[in-house]
Amino acid sequence: MARREGRGSARAFAGTPADGGQATVELAMVLPLVALVVLLVLQVGLVLRDQVMVVHAAREAARAAVVAEAANDRAGSAARAARLSGSFHPDETEVSTRLLDGGRRLEATVRHVNRTDVPLVGLLLPDVGLEARTVMRVEHPD
Repeated sequence: MARREGRGSARAFAGTPADGGQATVELAMVLPLVALVVLLVLQVGLVLRDQVMVVHAAREAARAAVVAEAANDRAGSAARAARLSGSFHPDETEVSTRLLDGGRRLEATVRHVNRTDVPLVGLLLPDVGLEARTVMRVEHPD
């Protein structure tokens, strides 16, 4: 009875002895690209985390400013609250406030420069400017 070579044959999956290091070479060629993609995803995740922190800082700045007893201390209260709400470096974060609707509402804006410092990827990507604004009703209008 003749032996048939076909789909189910074990021999169809076996490589020749000359192909012994092919998988290693392919892995060595693809591994740097895979590592770069993983680092890029990590950097994007860090930027998204910082964007959430900037939104939270804007909310905290607005809350602190609208409940401030003294109208002239609103900007200082907002800046302190925003900087305490996250791990922002003061040189990379700007907090501003302005009154809207004749002093009935207050807008707090937080701007933060996110440094792209993940190895390899940080050199390829520019720093990212993040910004968030929050508007709240003033508790003690002047």
